[in-house]
Amino acid sequence: MSYGREAGMSFGTTRPTPWQWIGYAFGRSLPATMRAWVARDLTGRNRVVRHLLRSLAPFVPIFVAFVVLLPGALWLRGATMLLGVLLALFYSAAYMNQNRAKRLYQHGLPADLEDDQRRARHVAERDAYLAAHRPA
Repeated sequence: MSYGREAGMSFGTTRPTPWQWIGYAFGRSLPATMRAWVARDLTGRNRVVRHLLRSLAPFVPIFVAFVVLLPGALWLRGATMLLGVLLALFYSAAYMNQNRAKRLYQHGLPADLEDDQRRARHVAERDAYLAAHRPA
């Protein structure tokens, strides 16, 4: 089953509300009517940036608490928050593919779903490899 433009889906027609997006950022599923939006969100252009921003959303209250509640100079509280942001970004980037596959599966999409350009690039790389290294 294809979820790209060739399947007749227009991406972005049904976007989540802000409350739905917050739930999505925390790991909740979106309704089936937003499946095309989820596919575009997880496989489209700028998917890495969207993943990193989405993964930081659950930590925003913690980062605000670092600045507001911790004692000490403002620069020290800001540095503590920056350390937390960098650590969250590191782990988010490290587990990006696993998180993406889980979210795709959670929304009823194939876990190995890719956009058309990326799929074409992988096929071309595989064909070039086979042409260069196929036994005679």
